[in-house]
Amino acid sequence: MKDDNVSVRINELEQRVAKIEKQMGGGTAPRATGKKQSAKEFLISKIVKTETQKVLALGYFLEHMGGAPSFNVPDLEASFRAAKEKLPKNMNDAVNKNITRGFLMEAEAKKDSKKAWYLTSTGERYVENDMTQ
Repeated sequence: MKDDNVSVRINELEQRVAKIEKQMGGGTAPRATGKKQSAKEFLISKIVKTETQKVLALGYFLEHMGGAPSFNVPDLEASFRAAKEKLPKNMNDAVNKNITRGFLMEAEAKKDSKKAWYLTSTGERYVENDMTQ
């Protein structure tokens, strides 16, 4: 009888944890308003000093908030415009600098017939840990 109570209690706790994890949406805190975060809000929440850092941060935004598995130059340009940020003088140069630092990788498949990239785990950690205020 005691084993049955333990099993029932464990099952209840597992259900509660699963519910909490679902509410957390994969490790990010739920937004109180239920609204999506804008590109501008995301950039404001990060410490970005250079065009290269902005490209990396907006790439992260596209992947994690926009649900894009990869992104290309037009995607980045649209994000810069949505955030009301000046476009980099040379977007490809900023992307290549992030590739050199190990923050971005070229995607195997092109997106809309254009070269596409995605963040490496190193790039994700950099945005999550080193760009925080």
